[in-house]
Amino acid sequence: MALTISHRCLNIAPSLTLQIDSRAKEMKASGLNVIGFGAGEPDFPTPPHICEAAKEALDLGMTRYTPVPGTMELRMAITRKMERDHGLTYSPQEILVSNGAKHSLFTIFQTILDPGDEVLIPTPCWVSYPELVRMAGGVPVFIPTNEENRFIPSNRDIASKVSRRTKAIIITSPSNPNGSVWTREQLEYVGNLAVTHPFYIVSDEIYEKLLYDGRQHLSIAQLGEQIKAQTFIVNGVSKAYAMTGWRIGYCAAPRQEIAAMSAFQSQATSNANSIAQHAAAVALDGDQTCVEEMRQQFEIRRNVMVERINGIEGISCLKPEGAFYVMMNIRKLIGRTYHGRVLEDSMDFAEMLLAEKHVAVVPGIAFEAEGFCRLSYAISTDKINEGLDRVAAFIDELK
Repeated sequence: MALTISHRCLNIAPSLTLQIDSRAKEMKASGLNVIGFGAGEPDFPTPPHICEAAKEALDLGMTRYTPVPGTMELRMAITRKMERDHGLTYSPQEILVSNGAKHSLFTIFQTILDPGDEVLIPTPCWVSYPELVRMAGGVPVFIPTNEENRFIPSNRDIASKVSRRTKAIIITSPSNPNGSVWTREQLEYVGNLAVTHPFYIVSDEIYEKLLYDGRQHLSIAQLGEQIKAQTFIVNGVSKAYAMTGWRIGYCAAPRQEIAAMSAFQSQATSNANSIAQHAAAVALDGDQTCVEEMRQQFEIRRNVMVERINGIEGISCLKPEGAFYVMMNIRKLIGRTYHGRVLEDSMDFAEMLLAEKHVAVVPGIAFEAEGFCRLSYAISTDKINEGLDRVAAFIDELK
């Protein structure tokens, strides 16, 4: 038999966000002053009391295997968090701790999808959603949206994509890449549609703590027991607690589904990092002041970025309602030239901007959103201003 890479693996597209971030870091390492708007990673340090908890875990010898679904300590902390924040009751047997929220999503789709099953994905969408579905043998079915509707699909558009092969829909609120937040009415429609047909709801709530202008998070599982019984809530500690490298995510779902996911994970990765699990439990149970302080800083940065972008001729953006991303509309720039090279799409814009002005943004094509670029405001206001000064200079040089 030929020594070849599997077709399944060859058909998986690498993450453009990580590619852009990697290139930016390489340029920085070579001595260039690069402004990185690419990665979705808070620039704040992990709060001290959480770091201390990790040291405590080492001192207490918490360096062994844990149960595959996670330590009882962390699963209980998650159940308390779900009750405290959303009034949702889960048992520890309805919680699975994984190596980050992305790992939770991977395991969900490996658990529920058979070849040919369809998953509805509103676009613009996070780059990994379609690939995670394809890796499980599923078929991503995109539901296009537009800027005029704040990147949230209409009820009619959602219903038009439901078929006999529909197994799930992914809801992301607040959203990566556009920061949009679904209303109660929109969530109710999706929940009722899922119950009627039926299909699963995969609710990615990793940005739930990062909401602005007084908004409060609403989980779709709060809308009724039937909806909750068909919902996988995915969350983690990466964004809210600045713990991206700790790799702790979790899923809350009905016991039967969690048991199946746990069996799959037992053969794939076993448990998540034992030391990070203790730190995550302390993060969830501890003082939440640090989360609010970071949220307030993100809101300030959002306001700065939105005002600056909308003040530059040729580009524009909506004000995000949550997360820490802006979708910058560059459609008016398509067709212009830079030193003789025609700017044909968002990839050209991102590549030219990085090469010429040392500013990293993610092309919209990565999110099924051509004509846009995603910028993260998880960096200081000084860097936001400097980076957008360079963006303005780049645009001024376009012909």
